[in-house]
Amino acid sequence: MRTGELAAASGLTAKTIRFYEQAGLLPEPPRTSGGYRDYPPQAAHRLAFIREAQSAGLTLAEIRSVLAVRDSGGAPCVHVAGLIEQHLADIERRMAELRTTRTALRTLARRAAATDPSTCTEEDICRIIRTPMPSDNKGLSPRA
Repeated sequence: MRTGELAAASGLTAKTIRFYEQAGLLPEPPRTSGGYRDYPPQAAHRLAFIREAQSAGLTLAEIRSVLAVRDSGGAPCVHVAGLIEQHLADIERRMAELRTTRTALRTLARRAAATDPSTCTEEDICRIIRTPMPSDNKGLSPRA
């Protein structure tokens, strides 16, 4: 099938299909006598796999590695399971970071609600972000 037909069948644009081909995700298809790409029917299945893998958070490089295992005749299940575990761990780490950030922002929001801008001095950059140093800092230098 030609690029336009594959695009219609896969829900992708012809430009995306050509990009995947250049990126090594889709093998270069044979050409017709007129020079047009002539994709085999399994190309649509491969594109569906690529889209599903991307929606699961896999990068194009990771998808390429899965396809390479499959193209070499192997079953990529162990490789895919490892990628999934790695992505889950990354998501858990990012979620923990986001919870910490949410807590900090809630604290700042409460501080912002209680801050009177007319009480700020030139020494204060922003009392919401950082409270002013106590006047009696006992020789300690201000935080950097």
